Amino acid sequence: MIPPRLIALDWGTSNLRASLLGAGGACLEERAAATGIMTVVDRQFNAALLTLCGDWLREHAVPLVASGMIGSQQGWVEAPYLQCAASLPQAAAALTPVAVDPDDSQPARTLHLVPGLRCTDADGVHDVMRGEETQIWGADAAPGSCCVLPGTHSKWAWLDGAGRISHFLTFMTGELYALLTTHGILGRLMAFGHESEPDFSAGVRRGLSHSAQATHALFAARTAGLMGQVAPEGLPDYLSGMLIGIEVAGALQAMPATSKPLTLIGDGALCRRYTLALQLAGQASELAAAGAATRGQWRVAVAAGLVMDSP
Repeated sequence: MIPPRLIALDWGTSNLRASLLGAGGACLEERAAATGIMTVVDRQFNAALLTLCGDWLREHAVPLVASGMIGSQQGWVEAPYLQCAASLPQAAAALTPVAVDPDDSQPARTLHLVPGLRCTDADGVHDVMRGEETQIWGADAAPGSCCVLPGTHSKWAWLDGAGRISHFLTFMTGELYALLTTHGILGRLMAFGHESEPDFSAGVRRGLSHSAQATHALFAARTAGLMGQVAPEGLPDYLSGMLIGIEVAGALQAMPATSKPLTLIGDGALCRRYTLALQLAGQASELAAAGAATRGQWRVAVAAGLVMDSP
């Protein structure tokens, strides 16, 4: 058996994903649980960690690294933000230690939290990320390129010529979709559980062309259903397309002209939606290889001197 070198935790708002890594960051075993920071009662993060992979801690005396919302104010311990432009070596030098109690005869262990990033726009307004920076560092994106990480809070992050994350923008696209379909009038006419690429594409085109009138444009998700222009089964994709189109239009407007394709990082199904939306906007993109978060965590651990990147 290949000896483990590192326990890497991708600990977000909804889920905890644990990876047992060997030499070179090779994944030996993966586990996951719906114990993100918002579901852990009374901040019992130590117990949640032991429930998922306490046996790893007992059997393997290897370092632990975590990235994501576990390092937020609502997490285990707050890991301070690094100001952009920020590099992987800077993050590796600013890990926040957290004591882990194995709850048996084993000695206490240390969990190393990767810091988040913050940037400030010309108006003095802040933007922040936690977890995405580690994915970017594991995605092998070229210096001077732009990375797009779709999700509840989508991130568009730009790398400078030295490969540092120079600045980024957050778009609340996924959260808005959830709120509008679950708690708003737009969801009343929708039938969920179906996919319609034509309706999604139509939504993207409307979002791209009406991004300056976003709140007006989104009402079409209701009127298109009322007037029979879009079937109930197609309305969820129509709304999704509009929201993504609005995001893409706004982000591309803020992006300097480039011939380099954007690097998409994240869930395959969601990235495929963004690929189509970007095509409709005339922007090339490419998908990063799976496992970017884990590769980034391994690279941070190597840069911090927690593990050796050797066979």
